Amino acid sequence: MRAVVQRVTSSKVVVDDTVIGEIGKGLNILIGISKEDTEEDLLYLRDKIINLRIFEDENDKMNLSLLDVKGEILAISQFTLYGDCRKGRRPNFMEAEGGDKAKALYVRFIDLLKENNIKVETGEFGAHMKVDIQNDGPVTLILDSKKKF
Repeated sequence: MRAVVQRVTSSKVVVDDTVIGEIGKGLNILIGISKEDTEEDLLYLRDKIINLRIFEDENDKMNLSLLDVKGEILAISQFTLYGDCRKGRRPNFMEAEGGDKAKALYVRFIDLLKENNIKVETGEFGAHMKVDIQNDGPVTLILDSKKKF
C-alpha cells in the first residue's frame, strides 16, 4: 500500500461540480492499493500516518502528530500510485489492485482511521475527482507499507 501524505491547512474533493469531502487543518492522503496488500499493510500505514510528527509545536519544530493537533483527514483512492513508468511512455498498472477488492481495502482503511476518533472525509472510489489541496509548508511524504524496514 502506498500513500502520499500532505500536511494541509484545508483540502476538498469535487465530483461532478459537487464538493463531496472537505477538511480544515490536517492531512490529505492519496491512497494506492496493490494486489499484494493485506490488513497488515492497512494497519501499518494507519499507525504510521496518524502518529507522524509533522505538525509544529510552540517552538516551530515538527514535533506533533495528527492526533496531537486533533487534525482531520481527507483520504482519496489513487489507482495511479502504482503506475510503473520505467519502460516506455505509458504507465503500466499491473501491480495496482482494482475493482471490488481495492474498494473493500480502501473502505477498511477509512474505518481503521475513524477508530481513532479522527474526522475522515473521502473521495468517491473510481470517480473522476478534482482535488484542491492547500499544502502547508509544503510538507509532502511518500509512504509504502512494503518498504517499512
